Amino acid sequence: MMKRRLLIVEPSEVIVEGLKAILDGQIRFKVLEPESDIDHLEERILSARPDIVLINPTLLSNVRHLQGEHAMALVALVYQYVERDELKQYDAVVDIRDSRAEVIETLAQVAPGEDEPVKSNYELTKRETAVLVQLAQGKTNKEIADALNVSVHTVISHRKNITHKTGIKSVAGLTVYAMLNNLIDESALL
Repeated sequence: MMKRRLLIVEPSEVIVEGLKAILDGQIRFKVLEPESDIDHLEERILSARPDIVLINPTLLSNVRHLQGEHAMALVALVYQYVERDELKQYDAVVDIRDSRAEVIETLAQVAPGEDEPVKSNYELTKRETAVLVQLAQGKTNKEIADALNVSVHTVISHRKNITHKTGIKSVAGLTVYAMLNNLIDESALL
């Protein structure tokens, strides 16, 4: 399996060290030397050629220009409020409150290895299943976040993961999926 090269762009040493500890020993990733200086970020990306850039979205307002000719996934590292429109330019969102498994899974999904094709039948995590059930019951992202005691950004990230794994984009389709997989019954929808 080819390791995916991961560049962390974050000025906080505590957060960088925490992420490195989470990813240490993972066979899917090679964590590159972190970058805290955004003034030299473009040159660093050109020289390091990362597959994934995990970046604090408050550092740059427009990150898409970083990709240039290089195909890489851009993942927002969120630990404070960020406008929803800002997060739309990222391929995924990692919330600082996500579990170790959720962080690893999100990063693995945005840049699968060459020998592991993207599949639409990944198994949903317990948290994704909880979000799916709430979504099928007609709750908004805010209501789901409140019910599960997570941020709205985390709910959005889980919804992206659910859509990626199931290949279903509509709420109605996800509701049918939840019913067919015995996650909810019709009485729960009333």
